[in-house]
Amino acid sequence: MTQVVVIGGGFGGLLVGAELKRRSADVVVLEADDHPGGIARTVKEGGYLLEPAAGSLLLPHPAMSPILDAAAAEMVPAISHKRFVYERSTLYEAGPGAVLSRLVSWRAKLRAVREPWVKTPPEGDESLMAFFVRRLGPETGVLAATLMAHGVFAGDPDQLSARAAFGKIVALEDEAGSLVRGGLARRKQRPDGVPRASVHVPRFGMSDLANRLASYLGAAYRPNWTVSGLSPVYGGWRVEGPGEIQADTVIVALAPSAASAVVPPSVSDVLRTAVSAPVAVIGLGVPDLSLPDGFGALVGPTADVRILGVLFESSYAPARAPEGHALIKVIVGGSADPEILERNDAGLVELACTEVGRILGEAIHPTWTATIRNQGIPQYNLGHMSWLAKLDTALDQHPNLHVAGWGYRGIGLTSLADDAVLIADRIAQASS
Repeated sequence: MTQVVVIGGGFGGLLVGAELKRRSADVVVLEADDHPGGIARTVKEGGYLLEPAAGSLLLPHPAMSPILDAAAAEMVPAISHKRFVYERSTLYEAGPGAVLSRLVSWRAKLRAVREPWVKTPPEGDESLMAFFVRRLGPETGVLAATLMAHGVFAGDPDQLSARAAFGKIVALEDEAGSLVRGGLARRKQRPDGVPRASVHVPRFGMSDLANRLASYLGAAYRPNWTVSGLSPVYGGWRVEGPGEIQADTVIVALAPSAASAVVPPSVSDVLRTAVSAPVAVIGLGVPDLSLPDGFGALVGPTADVRILGVLFESSYAPARAPEGHALIKVIVGGSADPEILERNDAGLVELACTEVGRILGEAIHPTWTATIRNQGIPQYNLGHMSWLAKLDTALDQHPNLHVAGWGYRGIGLTSLADDAVLIADRIAQASS
């Protein structure tokens, strides 16, 4: 009997599988497709390298770095780390004590400076908007909530749960009563000699990183293996598909909508109520375009554009465009603006060109384009923490069954690695 079967070879499944193998567990990762990585499959065409999902992560990271080291992943620092905000028809550089201060009025800055002395307690499950307005005041709070909601979830800041979507930030208030005091305390807690995390990218793209994780798993990674059934048997689970595998433990590393078709009914009933929203990523390959030296720009709450953000892919990551060309990545849709996705691909490309041109102050005439639609980016809206509690209660009825992936406790790659470590710890405790 196999000790652990992981259903799903996206990054959620690859990371938990790699972490288990790193701990010498007997693990098998099953992927229905012929390639690993799920929706994060890199688009490579005409010398361009476009990431349809996350393309970067912060390193070093206590959970992710050991996995990447074990898989011999080739990660390189981002070329540039500057970030921008487009607001009031102006592109501002964002940074503490720099141009960011011009984004808000002096009255708003004075209110934000009072943040360490704000004593107003939260009321229940706060929205991201309510949290930041309470901590920073209305002007700065609306700006911060909008940028974070759009940049991470393509979400609505009035609907996202602050604690579910950005738990590490809310924890600063929990621990120190203030974002500023909590941040300073965290900085002091960082062990001597441990460098501050910075943005890194896979040298050859996310598909290459997924392939390296699959190669590290070796024969334990099985592509073209579609799970058709999962049923409890004495002491474990039977996984059915092209063959049959008996397992002590099963980890379903699929999006909640897909996982609901595999797990027992009591768990499936909870998973079917998960909230997600479609988004589209538009890639624009443009010759002779000088991009700003930076990571990208997020769009403020009163900007005169509908796109949510633009990433200067070839400005911060190496080898993302042919010589003499630039690659731009544009994000639209989500809960923030679902109606925009009613446009066809040509309409989205036209919108992206027009609005990126407005942001950069230069006409955009791409010679290469790509449009990738993702039907299910998770939305950690108000009530998500209660939903997770219901899910945990349902899973408690099925020993040795776990779920993993970006639909649950974090959509960033490092959050998936954190989750992988937690699941591996639970499995180790259960078998000890």
